[in-house]
Amino acid sequence: MSVIQIVLLLIVAGITGIGSVVDEAQTHRPLVACTLVGFVLGDIQTGIILGGTLEMMALGWMNVGLAMAPDTAIASVISTILVINSHQGIGEGIAIAVPLAAAGQALTIFVRTITVFFIHKADDMAKKGNYKGIEHAHLLAMSLQALRVMIPTLIISLISATAVQDFLSSIPEVITRGLQIGGGIIVVVGYAMVINMMDVPYLKPFMYAGFLFAAFTNFNLVGFGALGLIAAMVYLQLKYNGQPQVAAPAGVVFDDDDDDLDA
Repeated sequence: MSVIQIVLLLIVAGITGIGSVVDEAQTHRPLVACTLVGFVLGDIQTGIILGGTLEMMALGWMNVGLAMAPDTAIASVISTILVINSHQGIGEGIAIAVPLAAAGQALTIFVRTITVFFIHKADDMAKKGNYKGIEHAHLLAMSLQALRVMIPTLIISLISATAVQDFLSSIPEVITRGLQIGGGIIVVVGYAMVINMMDVPYLKPFMYAGFLFAAFTNFNLVGFGALGLIAAMVYLQLKYNGQPQVAAPAGVVFDDDDDDLDA
């Protein structure tokens, strides 16, 4: 791994670490984080496949109140690095990501506890009207979240690929196979959650048609995406262009002339 790749990986790790607490750009989601890591390491296909698989597993992972969800940022970045550098499969990536997510959950709770100090400092700065101090306190708190992912990423990046491959090969097959099967079950649950959220009666015929096309044709995902876009355009045209014209109220005359300078 080159120095440029390590630097880019640290940048990606920092962005995902900050994104895991900001929750605005969703950069910490596996589909985004794994794809960026795969792009840096020159294997974007593996990054996308692993990210998509982990995304379906982590679909229901979210922070609710004080309950911290498993950390997708550190799990996505490190598992993708290990899988690509050691030329392992997606099953091994899932086996790595699951314990990493649990470890990252404990780590983010620890870092969030530390950031309470900066929040109190920001309160003191607010009482004094020191706006720059408030900004610095928030930036320092976010920097800790970035370092939370950057430091493990740097350690993994400096380990030789041979040592990583030997470590992954030493994991018993019963564990990797079991986690792979469990991950597949979670993916199905994720699909079920998406379908449940899309439980709109007038959209169900399109979903059923998609299943039929998938079963009896050889369309790929790009073809299905284009077909769905065409179906949406036709649906909107039929729905809105077929609306009956509303008659004007009595005594009201609409002037279709675009010339606003008429007297």
